[in-house]
Amino acid sequence: MSDTDIAIDAAFDSGNVEIVSIDGATARLRIPQDRKSEFAQWFHFRVSGAAGRELTLVFEDLKNTAYPEGWPGYRACVSEDRDFWGRADTEYDANSGNGTMTVRYTPASDMAYFAYFAPYSMERHHDLVAEAASAEGVTYRRLGETFDGRSIDCLEMGDGDKQLWIYGRQHPGETQAEWWMEGALEVLTDPADVVGRALRAKCRIHVVPNCNPDGSARGHLRTNAEGVNLNREWAEPSTDRSPEVLAIRNAMDESGVDFAMDVHGDEAIAAVFLAGYEGIPSWTDDFCERFYRYQRILDRRCPDFQTAKGYPKSKPGTANMTVSTNQVAERYNATAMTLEMPFKDNDDWPDQAQGWSPERCKLLARDCLAAMVEWFDGEEG
Repeated sequence: MSDTDIAIDAAFDSGNVEIVSIDGATARLRIPQDRKSEFAQWFHFRVSGAAGRELTLVFEDLKNTAYPEGWPGYRACVSEDRDFWGRADTEYDANSGNGTMTVRYTPASDMAYFAYFAPYSMERHHDLVAEAASAEGVTYRRLGETFDGRSIDCLEMGDGDKQLWIYGRQHPGETQAEWWMEGALEVLTDPADVVGRALRAKCRIHVVPNCNPDGSARGHLRTNAEGVNLNREWAEPSTDRSPEVLAIRNAMDESGVDFAMDVHGDEAIAAVFLAGYEGIPSWTDDFCERFYRYQRILDRRCPDFQTAKGYPKSKPGTANMTVSTNQVAERYNATAMTLEMPFKDNDDWPDQAQGWSPERCKLLARDCLAAMVEWFDGEEG
């Protein structure tokens, strides 16, 4: 390494990268797997010594990552102040180096941060929970503890009869989910926001902003500290594999669930969409219409949402009951759904500067909550 070589480090909250080599302002990199798991996709690191130099960051072996289809059309997220996250010029070559992505960026200042999506730090999580918990009418509840000793935080509010559960970031690298949660909690705790007031009047609301704090801090894409994918644990959660899911589901058992939204990000599909609970044992046309009606309301209200792209629907009797949305719908006769946001851009409304962004996650949250108000109005009517 020479004096003119850049430096790369990731020894911080959610940091994750493997350095293969550094030569001047060029680096060859790989994405490490989640601990005790084969999942690899999340990266987050800092480059220093880079002011005014064109960085060339070459990621190798991407066909061995969790979702190789996530790389074509993807642009890496970059920030120099860790506040505004833009996108860097990014090219993917499936025929080179077992899948190679080259990121180019020239920072104005001496350091730049790169990530798979704009990170949502555990410090910001603690600020979010503390601020919401101090708001009038909000109760904080510690549902349980993770393997690493972190709290599973839940915020509860509202005086209505319906039980509304909103939870996200079961997959920690899907940081879109907690940016969405920040937007949702701002709406729900703002006395001047009539959407929040209306929803609190109709519902008792339970919000779990981060279901997987261990994976978040460790820089995992999809698993907890023991390498377990929490969104495949909902049929039989256990203390030795998935204490996070066990704690949340036990709390749901206490309250019951009328409506549930599980918030995620999708690597490959450049759109915002919902997935429902087709294929569960208790499926009927009337039961599933409750989900479809919410989907139609959100589609009408929110230009960022669409229904043409999404996951295939499960055939009757074939639903995976270890998945949260299917288990919650079946267990509680609840209108349940998975909200997916892109890691890439929203191709219907592209943004060259930022792609899909934290700002749009937060704005989408308000539209989702407003659609819930209308949905509950229809139920009452």
